[in-house]
Amino acid sequence: MVKKIKFYNNFKVLNNHKKSILLIGNFDGLHLGHQKLFNLAKNYKKKFKLKIGVITFEPMPKMYFNKKLKNFRISNNSQKINILKDLGIDFLIIKKFDKEFSKIKSHNFIKQVLYKKLNAKYIFVSNNFRFGNNREGNVNQLIEYEKKYKYQIIKPKPFKLKNKTISSTYVRKLLFNGKLQMANKLLKRNWSIEGVVEKGRQMGKVIGFPTCNIDIKDYVLAKPGVYAVKIYQKNKIFSLKGIANLGYRPTFKQKKILLEVHIFNFSGNLYNKRLTIEFINFIRKEKKFKNINQLKKQINLDIRKAKKLN
Repeated sequence: MVKKIKFYNNFKVLNNHKKSILLIGNFDGLHLGHQKLFNLAKNYKKKFKLKIGVITFEPMPKMYFNKKLKNFRISNNSQKINILKDLGIDFLIIKKFDKEFSKIKSHNFIKQVLYKKLNAKYIFVSNNFRFGNNREGNVNQLIEYEKKYKYQIIKPKPFKLKNKTISSTYVRKLLFNGKLQMANKLLKRNWSIEGVVEKGRQMGKVIGFPTCNIDIKDYVLAKPGVYAVKIYQKNKIFSLKGIANLGYRPTFKQKKILLEVHIFNFSGNLYNKRLTIEFINFIRKEKKFKNINQLKKQINLDIRKAKKLN
């Protein structure tokens, strides 16, 4: 049973959440490197009998400053919250990242937020953590004020696997290059996209393979192609098996990136239903077919392969 956590959208926390262990960051994907950080925080919690809190931001600062950056996120906000619950935190502050907040001087953030409002005791950050107006603040500045503001900075060494530092950037790169199984290994779960089923052009139904169409919104663009997937409906614990095409459907001259999911042995209306699509295996890259019959023949081959892999 996942425990309940307290949510805040500002820094006015309850008294029992002051003097806590704080982890600050985007935590996109919550990969093995992040998980190592949380496990260390849990050791501190046990040793010092303190609560664990997380400060994260919406939208992600990088996306706020670069409006053209669309397909970037490994996990959406609701997925991040569910994973954080599993990681055993006590409270979560999701701070709206806007123009006003972006202008705060780094020293003011330390003094007014970390010290006066939260009175944090242990603060966990990564080595490359930057904050404050024009990203002026860094880990060295946080360490400089440790004694004055009565906290201690904890910055574990980056988590490495085969001499490769595990980061959200690295996971995005793996997904982009079609190295799904390695990405799943670093996430310690299957990468997934959550979204609402929309009405499409009905081309799947026309050629005999009806699909659920899902707008991927801000999710990172994994390698366009065909994947073996599992499908979960909200509040239903069992999964369905299927095949998904992530891409532009060159045979039908689709201009917008789309996730289309064909569910095996399923009939029913899923329009406007929220689904989670778990990516299990990369089958092949997307390609253009000369005609519908060639496409149908390939889909049948893809389905047979997906059933073996799923």
